[in-house]
Amino acid sequence: MNLAGKKILFISAHFFGYEKAIVERLQKWGAEVDFYNERPSDSLLSKGIIRVNSRWYQRRINRYYRKILLEISTKNYDFFLLIKGESIPFFFLDAFRDINPLAEKIFYSYDAVDEYPKFQKLYPFFDKNFTFEPRDAERFGLHFRPLFFIEDYKDIREKKELKYDITFIGTAHTDRYAIGEEIRKIAEQFRLKTFFYYYAPGRTAFLLKRFFDRHLQHFDLKKLSFTKLQHAEIAEIYNRSFAVLDINKPFQNGLTMRTFEALASGKKILTTNSDIKNYPFFSDENVMILDRGNLKINRDFFETQFAEIDDEILSKMSLDSWIECLFLHHQDQYWGIKERNFE
Repeated sequence: MNLAGKKILFISAHFFGYEKAIVERLQKWGAEVDFYNERPSDSLLSKGIIRVNSRWYQRRINRYYRKILLEISTKNYDFFLLIKGESIPFFFLDAFRDINPLAEKIFYSYDAVDEYPKFQKLYPFFDKNFTFEPRDAERFGLHFRPLFFIEDYKDIREKKELKYDITFIGTAHTDRYAIGEEIRKIAEQFRLKTFFYYYAPGRTAFLLKRFFDRHLQHFDLKKLSFTKLQHAEIAEIYNRSFAVLDINKPFQNGLTMRTFEALASGKKILTTNSDIKNYPFFSDENVMILDRGNLKINRDFFETQFAEIDDEILSKMSLDSWIECLFLHHQDQYWGIKERNFE
């Protein structure tokens, strides 16, 4: 893969340091990258206002993007990559197109249109639109490209003594806590050791969110952490675990980053996302699909070792392959959009 000398404007919300990993890999392949946070601020107040009604915050957003336009006005970009696009104003997209008419514009979403309807208005501004959500790819004629793992996880595959049979590390949202605690109880009955780490970015914001979200109203605050784990820390915990629990949002079918990270780490997966069976890396040996409405664990799953994933498939799951897909050659034929029965 060769992006030597290519100039890339990259705008994305901060998402657990993955945007930094993307920048570093692009630079490794020779690209010159100008990165901007999609939001003017990452404060919890700013995020909340944008999420609830960005019009209240629009003047600040507009000033922020006019400043970006001023800073990039003399640059000639080869590519523009936007990830998510929750708050980006349309005037910026028009202005960028005028300033850089030859630049290839790429949009990627790791959320579903049902949660962020604005995505549909963004598609016409871009030359290529990608989504991690197979249902959206079908509905809107988008390129389908799942997420990826970063090297921190593949690099930990040395053998270490296991401490946990099931590990969950993730943000506290939707029904994750209810499902996680039920799985914990079932695991205890089987004498399986567990590690659960529910994360929230701030106590006040969580308490406010809990007031409106019935799923969070029974959350035991003693089981909630406000400290974000670094990838190296998560990778080390995975390395001490036999299997990783994945609880996707009920309204999303796209696979979480956790799925790719766990499998790249050589760890089995327990997941509430039944669509995983449509992916090239799926195997009954490594993946246990859980029924959200009738949670059960097969104890035999923990008696067999992880079945190694073919190197070619593992390569396709990587961040490098994700970059190659977006910037150079789409992978529609490889990932495919099979006939799926979404509820």
